[in-house]
Amino acid sequence: METYYYVLASKKFLLEEEPLEEVFRERTRDYHEKEKEIDFWLIAEPAFLEAPEMASIKEKCPQPAAAIISTNPQIISWFKLRLEFVLTGEFQAPSDTIPQPLASLAPASTKDS
Repeated sequence: METYYYVLASKKFLLEEEPLEEVFRERTRDYHEKEKEIDFWLIAEPAFLEAPEMASIKEKCPQPAAAIISTNPQIISWFKLRLEFVLTGEFQAPSDTIPQPLASLAPASTKDS
């Protein structure tokens, strides 16, 4: 099992109201310059919120939610400083209640041909 850390907010807030694209661009550039592998992921409607042990966290966050998840607690602390009004926490996975830590409940988007 591995520990995953997250910042969590409403999907609308995180994807529309925060400068997330700029923040991701900055972190990605920094990681590339340091030849470091990307260890953070943006998950729309994260499935880990459905685990019974996450019920109190889910209640605190407007739905639908979005999360930035990482195995690196320092990057999550950095995101917390850059993105205001987000919840932070951690969970262990894979587990019986969180088999896929990066899974999303969001429907896959499709493009019209």
